[in-house]
Amino acid sequence: MKIGLVQYNPKWEDIEGNKAEIKNLLKEITSDTDLLIFPELTLTGFTMNPEKYCSSLKTGNIDFFTAIAKERGTNIVFGDIIADGSDFFNTLLLLDRKGELKNHYFKIHPFSYGEENRHYSAGKELIIANIDGVKTGLSICYDLRFPELYRFYGKQRVDLLINIANWPITRIHHWRALLRARAIENQAFVVAVNRTGNDPHLQYNGCSSVFSPMGDELCCIEDEVKIHLTEIDLGTVSEVRKKFPFLEDIKLI
Repeated sequence: MKIGLVQYNPKWEDIEGNKAEIKNLLKEITSDTDLLIFPELTLTGFTMNPEKYCSSLKTGNIDFFTAIAKERGTNIVFGDIIADGSDFFNTLLLLDRKGELKNHYFKIHPFSYGEENRHYSAGKELIIANIDGVKTGLSICYDLRFPELYRFYGKQRVDLLINIANWPITRIHHWRALLRARAIENQAFVVAVNRTGNDPHLQYNGCSSVFSPMGDELCCIEDEVKIHLTEIDLGTVSEVRKKFPFLEDIKLI
């Protein structure tokens, strides 16, 4: 599977400006991809004004990414604010190669330390997606600190774990350690995309990464604004699990 990690510096709460930035970045890609992954709250940054910038699952910001998926014939993962009645959700959306919405995941763990829980409601459902036959567990940023979530994905034998984030530089060593741990304990590939630059409150240095089912760091892109292309061999997952059948011993008490 050929994956493009889209690491960039979103303009604060500037949806149209960020669409222009993404269009420019996409010009760098001359080869096909199976999947493009964008960071959390892709078009706004980590805003606490969801009522101003929310979209829906049927129209709005999704139209921009639908056009990219169709034009490039690639699956896409991106982050958006989705309104559902009076609730707002920090959301990961998955589009297929035809631009059709296949899955959406509402962030289960709003970041209470940053008061995200005061502005966004918590999701309540694990989402296992099928991306070109690859069983994939979805998550967003702060979810990474809760191994219980990923243990359920591991128990379902997902091959790939995706996390999209706005993870600040002050705790980036946590990011890297937790990504490696989630890969090792679940014997799955972990692909995580973070942002760079600054918002009004925090600084970010990316470190978008890919870890193998054995916890090997296959790439880590620090600071750069770029689309990093990487290929993963999903056959490795079954090989590792056969050689080291640790998942057979999970006991979720």
